[in-house]
Amino acid sequence: MIPRLALAALGVFPLFAASTTARAASIEENGRQIAACLEASAKISGVPRGVLLVLLYVEAGRPGMVSPNGNGTADLGPMQVNTIWVDRIARRWHSTPAQTYAALRDSSCANIEAGAWILGQAMQEAHGDLWQAVAFYHSHTPRYGDAYLRRFYDIALTMMARNRRDDHS
Repeated sequence: MIPRLALAALGVFPLFAASTTARAASIEENGRQIAACLEASAKISGVPRGVLLVLLYVEAGRPGMVSPNGNGTADLGPMQVNTIWVDRIARRWHSTPAQTYAALRDSSCANIEAGAWILGQAMQEAHGDLWQAVAFYHSHTPRYGDAYLRRFYDIALTMMARNRRDDHS
Protein backbone atom coordinates (compact mmCIF):
# COMPACT_ATOMS: atom_id res chain seq x y z
CA MET A 1 0.00 0.00 0.00
CA ILE A 2 2.72 2.46 0.92
CA PRO A 3 4.75 1.90 -2.28
CA ARG A 4 1.63 2.54 -4.39
CA LEU A 5 0.93 5.70 -2.42
CA ALA A 6 4.53 6.81 -2.91
CA LEU A 7 4.35 6.11 -6.65
CA ALA A 8 1.04 7.93 -6.88
CA ALA A 9 2.54 10.89 -5.05
CA LEU A 10 5.52 10.92 -7.41
CA GLY A 11 3.14 10.89 -10.37
CA VAL A 12 1.31 13.91 -8.98
CA PHE A 13 4.50 15.73 -7.93
CA PRO A 14 5.20 17.31 -11.36
CA LEU A 15 1.66 18.70 -11.38
CA PHE A 16 2.09 20.00 -7.83
CA ALA A 17 5.49 21.49 -8.64
CA ALA A 18 4.13 23.17 -11.77
CA SER A 19 1.13 24.61 -9.93
CA THR A 20 3.36 25.78 -7.07
CA THR A 21 5.71 27.50 -9.53
CA ALA A 22 2.76 29.12 -11.31
CA ARG A 23 1.31 30.25 -7.98
CA ALA A 24 4.65 31.72 -6.89
CA ALA A 25 4.91 33.60 -10.20
CA SER A 26 1.34 34.85 -9.76
CA ILE A 27 2.09 36.04 -6.22
CA GLU A 28 5.25 37.78 -7.43
CA GLU A 29 3.31 39.51 -10.24
CA ASN A 30 0.58 40.53 -7.79
CA GLY A 31 3.27 41.96 -5.50
CA ARG A 32 4.66 44.04 -8.36
CA GLN A 33 1.17 45.33 -9.16
CA ILE A 34 0.54 46.25 -5.52
CA ALA A 35 3.93 48.02 -5.35
CA ALA A 36 3.08 49.99 -8.50
CA CYS A 37 -0.32 50.93 -7.04
CA LEU A 38 1.28 52.04 -3.78
CA GLU A 39 3.84 54.14 -5.66
CA ALA A 40 1.30 55.82 -7.95
CA SER A 41 -1.27 56.36 -5.18
CA ALA A 42 1.31 57.88 -2.84
CA LYS A 43 2.51 60.24 -5.56
CA ILE A 44 -1.02 61.32 -6.56
CA SER A 45 -2.14 61.87 -2.96
CA GLY A 46 1.11 63.37 -1.67
CA VAL A 47 1.57 60.82 1.10
CA PRO A 48 4.62 58.68 1.92
CA ARG A 49 4.60 55.31 0.15
CA GLY A 50 6.10 53.60 3.20
CA VAL A 51 3.27 54.85 5.38
CA LEU A 52 0.75 53.43 2.89
CA LEU A 53 2.56 50.09 2.97
CA VAL A 54 2.41 49.96 6.77
CA LEU A 55 -1.28 50.95 6.68
CA LEU A 56 -1.88 48.07 4.28
CA TYR A 57 -0.32 45.68 6.82
CA VAL A 58 -2.14 47.24 9.79
CA GLU A 59 -5.51 47.02 8.07
CA ALA A 60 -4.78 43.44 6.93
CA GLY A 61 -7.67 43.37 4.47
CA ARG A 62 -7.86 41.56 1.16
CA PRO A 63 -9.84 41.91 -2.05
CA GLY A 64 -13.47 40.97 -1.54
CA MET A 65 -13.33 41.48 2.22
CA VAL A 66 -16.23 43.25 3.93
CA SER A 67 -15.84 43.81 7.69
CA PRO A 68 -19.09 44.99 9.30
CA ASN A 69 -18.80 47.59 12.07
CA GLY A 70 -21.08 48.04 15.06
CA ASN A 71 -22.30 51.42 13.79
CA GLY A 72 -23.82 50.01 10.58
CA THR A 73 -20.88 50.85 8.31
CA ALA A 74 -18.42 48.33 6.90
CA ASP A 75 -14.74 48.33 6.01
CA LEU A 76 -13.88 47.22 2.48
CA GLY A 77 -10.92 45.56 0.80
CA PRO A 78 -7.18 45.65 1.53
CA MET A 79 -7.05 49.13 3.12
CA GLN A 80 -10.38 48.50 4.90
CA VAL A 81 -11.90 51.72 3.50
CA ASN A 82 -15.01 52.56 5.51
CA THR A 83 -18.29 52.75 3.60
CA ILE A 84 -18.84 56.24 5.01
CA TRP A 85 -16.40 57.35 2.26
CA VAL A 86 -18.23 55.69 -0.65
CA ASP A 87 -20.30 58.73 -1.72
CA ARG A 88 -17.33 61.13 -1.60
CA ILE A 89 -15.09 58.72 -3.48
CA ALA A 90 -17.86 58.07 -6.04
CA ARG A 91 -18.06 61.81 -6.75
CA ARG A 92 -14.27 62.00 -6.99
CA TRP A 93 -14.17 59.04 -9.38
CA HIS A 94 -17.23 60.26 -11.35
CA SER A 95 -18.84 56.93 -10.60
CA THR A 96 -21.98 55.60 -8.95
CA PRO A 97 -21.93 54.63 -5.27
CA ALA A 98 -22.66 50.99 -6.23
CA GLN A 99 -19.75 50.88 -8.69
CA THR A 100 -17.49 52.57 -6.16
CA TYR A 101 -18.49 50.14 -3.41
CA ALA A 102 -17.71 47.19 -5.70
CA ALA A 103 -14.35 48.67 -6.75
CA LEU A 104 -13.35 49.41 -3.14
CA ARG A 105 -14.33 45.89 -2.13
CA ASP A 106 -12.86 43.97 -5.07
CA SER A 107 -9.99 45.95 -6.65
CA SER A 108 -6.76 46.16 -4.66
CA CYS A 109 -5.47 49.08 -6.69
CA ALA A 110 -8.70 51.10 -6.48
CA ASN A 111 -8.83 50.42 -2.75
CA ILE A 112 -5.21 51.49 -2.23
CA GLU A 113 -5.79 54.66 -4.27
CA ALA A 114 -8.83 55.49 -2.13
CA GLY A 115 -6.91 54.76 1.08
CA ALA A 116 -4.10 57.06 -0.05
CA TRP A 117 -6.60 59.80 -0.86
CA ILE A 118 -8.27 59.38 2.56
CA LEU A 119 -4.85 59.63 4.24
CA GLY A 120 -4.16 62.75 2.16
CA GLN A 121 -7.45 64.26 3.35
CA ALA A 122 -6.48 63.40 6.93
CA MET A 123 -3.07 65.08 6.39
CA GLN A 124 -4.83 68.28 5.35
CA GLU A 125 -7.16 68.08 8.34
CA ALA A 126 -4.18 67.46 10.65
CA HIS A 127 -2.32 70.45 9.12
CA GLY A 128 0.48 68.23 7.81
CA ASP A 129 0.94 66.19 10.99
CA LEU A 130 1.52 62.73 9.51
CA TRP A 131 1.05 60.84 12.77
CA GLN A 132 -2.21 62.61 13.55
CA ALA A 133 -3.30 61.80 9.99
CA VAL A 134 -2.51 58.11 10.55
CA ALA A 135 -4.62 58.19 13.72
CA PHE A 136 -7.41 59.99 11.81
CA TYR A 137 -7.27 57.33 9.08
CA HIS A 138 -8.70 54.97 11.68
CA SER A 139 -10.73 57.24 13.95
CA HIS A 140 -11.16 60.81 15.10
CA THR A 141 -11.88 59.53 18.61
CA PRO A 142 -8.57 60.05 20.45
CA ARG A 143 -8.47 56.75 22.35
CA TYR A 144 -9.11 54.72 19.18
CA GLY A 145 -6.77 56.82 17.07
CA ASP A 146 -4.01 56.56 19.69
CA ALA A 147 -4.38 52.77 19.95
CA TYR A 148 -4.26 52.54 16.15
CA LEU A 149 -1.14 54.69 16.04
CA ARG A 150 0.56 52.39 18.58
CA ARG A 151 -0.35 49.36 16.45
CA PHE A 152 0.94 51.18 13.35
CA TYR A 153 4.22 51.96 15.13
CA ASP A 154 4.67 48.36 16.34
CA ILE A 155 4.07 46.95 12.85
CA ALA A 156 6.40 49.54 11.29
CA LEU A 157 9.18 48.56 13.72
CA THR A 158 8.62 44.86 12.97
CA MET A 159 8.76 45.51 9.23
CA MET A 160 11.96 47.57 9.56
CA ALA A 161 13.63 44.88 11.70
CA ARG A 162 12.65 42.18 9.20
CA ASN A 163 14.01 44.32 6.36
CA ARG A 164 17.33 44.79 8.19
CA ARG A 165 17.59 41.02 8.77
CA ASP A 166 16.88 40.35 5.09
CA ASP A 167 19.52 42.90 4.06
CA HIS A 168 22.17 41.17 6.19
CA SER A 169 21.43 37.61 5.11
